[in-house]
Amino acid sequence: MTSITTSAIDTPLRRSVERTCDDLAMLVLAAVAVIAGLTFRDYGLGWDDYTHAEYADLLLRMYGSGFRDTAALSFANLYMYGGGFDMVAALLHKVIPLELFETRRLVGAIVGLIGLAVTWRLGRRIGGPLAGLAAVLLLALCPIFYGHMFMNPKDAPFAVAMIILMLGLVRLAEEYPQPSPRTILIVGLGAGLALGTRVLGGLSLVYAVIGFMPLLLEELRTEGLREAARRFVHVVYVLLPGLALGYLVMGLIWPWSIMEPGNPFEALTYFSHFFEKPWKEMFDGAIVSVPDMPWSYLPTLFALQLSEVMLILLGGAVFSTFAMLPRREVPGRRKTILLMLTLAATLPLAIAMVKRPALYNGIRHFVFVIPPMAVLGGVAFAWTMERLRANHRAWQPVVLATFCFGLALPLAEMIRLHPYQYTHFNHIAGTVRSADDRFMLDYWGLALKQASDELREQLVERQEAPPRNRKWKVAVCGPQRPAQVALGPDFTIGWDSNAADFAMTLGEFYCKGLTAPVLVEIKRDDVVFARVYDIRGSSISSLLSIPAP
Repeated sequence: MTSITTSAIDTPLRRSVERTCDDLAMLVLAAVAVIAGLTFRDYGLGWDDYTHAEYADLLLRMYGSGFRDTAALSFANLYMYGGGFDMVAALLHKVIPLELFETRRLVGAIVGLIGLAVTWRLGRRIGGPLAGLAAVLLLALCPIFYGHMFMNPKDAPFAVAMIILMLGLVRLAEEYPQPSPRTILIVGLGAGLALGTRVLGGLSLVYAVIGFMPLLLEELRTEGLREAARRFVHVVYVLLPGLALGYLVMGLIWPWSIMEPGNPFEALTYFSHFFEKPWKEMFDGAIVSVPDMPWSYLPTLFALQLSEVMLILLGGAVFSTFAMLPRREVPGRRKTILLMLTLAATLPLAIAMVKRPALYNGIRHFVFVIPPMAVLGGVAFAWTMERLRANHRAWQPVVLATFCFGLALPLAEMIRLHPYQYTHFNHIAGTVRSADDRFMLDYWGLALKQASDELREQLVERQEAPPRNRKWKVAVCGPQRPAQVALGPDFTIGWDSNAADFAMTLGEFYCKGLTAPVLVEIKRDDVVFARVYDIRGSSISSLLSIPAP
């Protein structure tokens, strides 16, 4: 991947490859925007949505009171996270005619679209227009990223912030030692957004320190120690305004972080240890306590949940990057750019495999490594097409057709799983049908929205009304707050199944399958995501299949 041109594939009618690829990339972004605009209301609430909405209210109240009301700075453990996404959604809700949680889904879609656009520009900058097009296709057709961008208020915005910062770092490497004001702005903004969303954004410093080594070593060889040191100090100096901007952005969206200089380090320490009462989740067919997950947790799930085409291209890109590092004829800038990108895609996983922190909820905490993976995959595809153009032109259509087929596989699954794309398992895993008995699927509980909608429709269709002087009672095995929002004011929810009229359960291992009439069944690919049972007149002691932790 040392030299990628814009002529990696021939196009008809002498239309330039650059224009064709850019037009197609814009078409992809437009298509995602239209589809997201039509479907964002389909996505339910996750476990954390209601709490994050409360956090936004507290943050806005704090700013509105001139920092006299500081309840946000001690709210649950969310004060150790940034609330930028939550505040934007809360503010937008005040000016557009949508319900609060619909607004949150819409803002998530917009943030995800920004991430797609930045991924395209980064892939294009590194590998040319074809690489940019391939990168945005790989990310847009990554069910894990696409699904999370609608309803994950922490991890999806963090992924977007990190890819913005990576764009700034790549530009910095290209322009070193004279970064442009725009590059300084992007670095500062990306750093502020990343650190202000999750303290884990500090990993970007590791990417930069290690990644810039090839470029700095080349500077030493060509410029000498004194001149190389002068140039380095100059770059640090001109970056200071951008870093100051980043600090202000971090403080704006994560005010607790600047109340005391040591607060970000306190958050890092806090999250480095498991901070809740342990519970159990299913991994590879076994029920495991989350602090005891094996080292294979992340590599297994990434191998089974990413699309096959991304896995193949990513593997080739990572191998090529490390094989390129010892080669003296490769420019130091090129080595630095690809090394930073490779570290961004792989280092967090490697650290987690070694440190073995508590791991749960699939790979949602590591969604931020997927955009750099997509960029690496796009660059690898463009490099492959360029090599074929130069040496084996007849194979270009075959590789292109294979790439398109590889994209069609996750696309078909995304359509079939909608709106539960984040539960995707690839064909290596046997799709969700085979993964259901071995792994967690709808751990966010999104299916309760659709189950709630269909329960209300069933009751209207049957012309049933609740008993006199009370509301319908629903026992829920899953997230309670999201179920209450989805059901609406005519229902009372809780855990008590003895006094309930209906039982609403997720299709996860910890919820019982009840021997009662099924009113509603939410299924995808023959897998049950949620059920609603009519338990009037039944005696059901618990909805849980295992004791509560």
